Amino acid sequence: MTYTTSTARAAWAATGTAALLALGGCAEPARFTVAEGSGNNPALPTPSRALIPTVNIAPARGWPADTLPTPARGLRVQAFARDLDHPRWLLVLPNGDVLVAETNAPPKAEAPKGITAWIKGKVMGLVMKRAGAAVPSADRITLLRDTDGDGEADVRSVFLDGLYSPFGMALVGERLFVANADAVLAFPYRRGDTTISAAGIQLVALPGGPINHHWTKSLIASPDGQRLYVGVGSNSNIGENGMAAEEGRAAVWEVDARTGAHRVFASGLRNPVGLAWDASGRTLWAVVNERDELGSDLVPDYLTSVRDGAFYGWPYSYYGQRVDTRVKPPAPDQVAKAVVPDFALGAHVAPLGLASAAGSRLPAPFANGMFIGQHGSWNRRPHSGYKVVFVPFSGGQPSGPARDVLSGFLNASGEAQGRPVGVAMDGQGALLVADDVGNVVWRVSASP
Repeated sequence: MTYTTSTARAAWAATGTAALLALGGCAEPARFTVAEGSGNNPALPTPSRALIPTVNIAPARGWPADTLPTPARGLRVQAFARDLDHPRWLLVLPNGDVLVAETNAPPKAEAPKGITAWIKGKVMGLVMKRAGAAVPSADRITLLRDTDGDGEADVRSVFLDGLYSPFGMALVGERLFVANADAVLAFPYRRGDTTISAAGIQLVALPGGPINHHWTKSLIASPDGQRLYVGVGSNSNIGENGMAAEEGRAAVWEVDARTGAHRVFASGLRNPVGLAWDASGRTLWAVVNERDELGSDLVPDYLTSVRDGAFYGWPYSYYGQRVDTRVKPPAPDQVAKAVVPDFALGAHVAPLGLASAAGSRLPAPFANGMFIGQHGSWNRRPHSGYKVVFVPFSGGQPSGPARDVLSGFLNASGEAQGRPVGVAMDGQGALLVADDVGNVVWRVSASP
């Protein structure tokens, strides 16, 4: 048989990726529990540099009929809306309407260059497919409305469509801002609207391009509505695509909501997704996905306050000034100013959603702090994340330990029935959770 280049590449894809996944599944398991890698003083062992990184996928299965996640004691859970298309992010409007971004990564504009990068891309594609993260993007925002107050949406309408991998949303007065994968757009909004037909006006372009590794762009407005804050993830794991590809990335931007003028507010944050103000409205917080391929115990993802002008280490160091020797050339001057995050969440839990408990009507253990949607690991043995947790605060700071709010997303066979992403408080003080594998928005409220 004569093999063409495309046939040879297909053969590499079939045999090489399978072999890499099998070897990755044999990688060294974690020596520390998630709890030991969490908190104000997490365990930070010596990095593990295996030839093949850990690959431990929880295959996406969805929820069997009549099955629900497991709420913490004193809480109940119900489906606010089902049969969505990869729901990822939530915004609750002042009238109680809920906007949900049904979205996924934009199509890749070009194949990775070089055989190593190409094989790695194939492996990642297979990982994402098995984890339920490779579905096409619906590029849509859907409105959900509960007209009778029973905790289930009975009105559903297409609010905006034809978008480009939309994610973050923020309402300021009569302008709705939507963060696509490459720009923030502004749309006119009037209270009670169930659809918007007007074209969006670009406020500011965001880093995108042919790679756009961390494509999600989160968005939150300042309490006075004058500024927007945008979470922009890195274009790589540790800068392996060159630092020119990281211009403006691994950062939180501050954007003038009127003019679009912008600056980097804080940097060195590998993938800052969830953004939330604390109960006082004075301090911005973020959850950050840290780097991979240092073993099952490193590096802890984290919750941190976002300080104006601060640098948090990526890619040169992690959790303060612990140097990542893989990054070339090193930057000791950058490492010297790296800030230690406020609170570790454990290695590879993949925190995405973040919501303050302000306005919560959940029981006292969940009254003061932050809710976090943990999407779950694909590169830790055993799995971590796959739950919604609550980090209590005291004196304006995380006081820990994190408490489970909603669990049961993994079944007994290690399959993902769902994966939590965005979290938000609804107008009645209950917690909404977007589940992009279950295609559900869950509602968590106090038990009767």
